[in-house]
Amino acid sequence: MDEDVLSTPGHLISLAARGFARLSETRLKPLGFGVGQLPVLVALQDGKASTQRDLARFARVEQPPMAQMLARMERDGLIERTREPADGRSSRIVLAKAARDGMPAAIAALFQGNEEALAGFTDAEAAQLVGLLKRLIDNLDQIANAESASGDC
Repeated sequence: MDEDVLSTPGHLISLAARGFARLSETRLKPLGFGVGQLPVLVALQDGKASTQRDLARFARVEQPPMAQMLARMERDGLIERTREPADGRSSRIVLAKAARDGMPAAIAALFQGNEEALAGFTDAEAAQLVGLLKRLIDNLDQIANAESASGDC
């Protein structure tokens, strides 16, 4: 086999993702956040989701891990739950004051980390990389959806 499996896009993207996760975790931990909480925090802050089901869909995780994450975030004072008046079984989730107050510093730390990681890239190269990654993610989502619909997963 001529191709080096360690030079494939999948492997290299995995290495980059782990590197970003380590960098982000190092910078977010002192602020009281975890890198895995980021999609939930952003979705709540931006009003893109407010229920466990919507947050799981937004973050692209299954319901059980989302339930566990939300329980930890509630325990840590990052979110608050309020009962849905129309349906007593469901609840709305909002950012707690501590999370709202800490989000600007967390977002700034993440942007700084991205800027440092892209040192030496032109603005055009960075934009192209983002565009290519979004297309790649769309392709992967289409493959996963097709396989799940056909029962191959």
